[in-house]
Amino acid sequence: MVHVNAGDYVVRFSVWSRFQHAAIIVLFSLLLVTGMPQTWPQATVSLWIVDHLGGIFAARWLHRAAGIAFSVLVVAHLSVAITGVLTRRIKPSMLLAKKDFTDAIQNLRYYAGYTDAAPKFGRFDYRQKFEYWGLVFGSLIMMATGFILYFPIAVSRVLPTELIPAAKLMHSYEALFAFLIVLIWHMAGAHLSPESFPMDTSIFTGKIRKEKLKHEHELEYDDLFGKK
Repeated sequence: MVHVNAGDYVVRFSVWSRFQHAAIIVLFSLLLVTGMPQTWPQATVSLWIVDHLGGIFAARWLHRAAGIAFSVLVVAHLSVAITGVLTRRIKPSMLLAKKDFTDAIQNLRYYAGYTDAAPKFGRFDYRQKFEYWGLVFGSLIMMATGFILYFPIAVSRVLPTELIPAAKLMHSYEALFAFLIVLIWHMAGAHLSPESFPMDTSIFTGKIRKEKLKHEHELEYDDLFGKK
């Protein structure tokens, strides 16, 4: 929920949202550092990481602990979000709509010079929504495959054993895909774009300047302050 300040800033993100973002950064980094050396154990950097973590057993323990904490965070996020939407305490502003796809096409046309006007966005634009849902579904895949790899014997008793190597492959390459998305998509949009460089700090402070809100989320700005 957005809170309007009397000054130059608008409170855009709650403490809960900022906590989740900070937790994701820590847990994702820990999962990446402890998981990639297990996927490519012969790489020189993998050997260096495992050695500095205290050995492969320490790396596996840290990876599983971070995976459990990450799963708890995902379940908590979805529970709060779904409950909030159903009780109408939270607006479903992250749900995809037809406008998001038309905005994507219009924005590409704008970047290519085929139109003079960029689309106007509400609370979240199509790029943020695509990234969010990619994170949600990617997290569910990682949780499911991680559970299978954590309890392979128990799973093989009720499901085909071929699921174990398939889960290992999915877990490894989904992690690599998520890393590339963060490195290329998220970093470019949130930190390296001309509008945000060197960093968009709103998710850390919870606040955004009114002029930045108007520039990046004009429809939301109009809802809060009226059209000018």
